[in-house]
Amino acid sequence: MPLITEYTVRARPDRRVVEVYDADAYLGDDDALTASRSQVVAGNGYHLYLRSLQPDIPVQITMRVWDHPQPHPAGCEGHVPVTLKSDTGELVVNQFTLGPAGATQLPHPGVCEGHASWTGRQATADYYDQCTAQGAAERWTPDRIGQAWAACPTVESYVLDLWYVREPEPLED
Repeated sequence: MPLITEYTVRARPDRRVVEVYDADAYLGDDDALTASRSQVVAGNGYHLYLRSLQPDIPVQITMRVWDHPQPHPAGCEGHVPVTLKSDTGELVVNQFTLGPAGATQLPHPGVCEGHASWTGRQATADYYDQCTAQGAAERWTPDRIGQAWAACPTVESYVLDLWYVREPEPLED
């Protein structure tokens, strides 16, 4: 089952969230954002919200588009089904107030289904909490805090495995 395309970027989970959306999807979705608190990844079709347990250490986002459905990766900490519609064929990875971390062009617009999975989420949060407590006790400088985030021994990673299920619906005049 061939991989069509793959894109990886690191993003800061601003307010503990990283957002993936179609380049023309301007409005967010409060219900999906709220659902991400319990589901880790939730969406409304055009937006996906990936919920970290910490707000500062960059996470890795990988989007893979396959030619057929794929099983979720072995050894992941969790996974959920997702649907992502892209009328433009461009997906943006956004960091809320920090702005886009990156974007990727899909082979063509369409509706993709698949699953999101994650690893390193709890370990990164534990490291973050440990550094926050130690940094407060020792009065770390901003540079020292940045060094601690860069030295995190675990990569918090989210993988979106997607496959096309249909063409996008035509836009109305």
